Amino acid sequence: MQKSDLPRPSDIIVSMMVLTRLPMPSVSDAALARVAAATWAFPLAGVLVAGLAALAGHGVILAGLLPAVAAGVLLAVQIMASGAMHEDGLARVANGFWNGETIKRRLEIMRDDAIGSFGVIALVLSIGVRWVALTALVASAPQVAVACAVMSRAFLPMMMRVQPPARDDGMSHDIGAPPVLTCLLAICVAAGLATLIAGGFVTIIATAGALGGAVIAGLVARVKIDGQTGDVLSAAQQIGDIIALCLLASLTVNM
Repeated sequence: MQKSDLPRPSDIIVSMMVLTRLPMPSVSDAALARVAAATWAFPLAGVLVAGLAALAGHGVILAGLLPAVAAGVLLAVQIMASGAMHEDGLARVANGFWNGETIKRRLEIMRDDAIGSFGVIALVLSIGVRWVALTALVASAPQVAVACAVMSRAFLPMMMRVQPPARDDGMSHDIGAPPVLTCLLAICVAAGLATLIAGGFVTIIATAGALGGAVIAGLVARVKIDGQTGDVLSAAQQIGDIIALCLLASLTVNM
């Protein structure tokens, strides 16, 4: 890793600007130009987004409302804080991957703002499954949602590293490939935060889910568009979050 790629405090703000829609302090043009090196801080965006959401969900539980209501509030806050970025990416991937017959056509469909049947189905399933899983978790362990959000963002830099951009433009192409040590640092930061927030057992399960999401999204993207885009990264985050939440909810119910 070159000296210019070493972690900086401004990387945290840059990562928040990339992965959330929350107001952030301004940073220099030089800081904005090193997004690839700043991706080690992607998991911190998960802490902020899901942390606010978990607090809101916990507040609903304290108010005496049903866990299903709390889970819905948690999801709503999380989606609003991230600007529905990852949900939008998942819908675009579903539209493009299963409507286009060629790589070129799939990429074209993914850039279309219209949401087709596959996109709607993907969104319904993503939100619905997470809602059910969070309903089982929010009353006793809202912090689990934060751990899953953190880990589901941990492998995105590695995906950017190992998968070539599928386009000659766009966010993923413009950011470029993060350094290897940056990718490893993102995973270590995420694992440390998740362990601190929710404990080692939850972190192991969340890591398995996040890694599974990254592998699934990466393999399908390689077949469908021969690379990755920002939407593919968002889809990987969603799939990883879903797998992790479902595993933890199942284990909680069966304990």
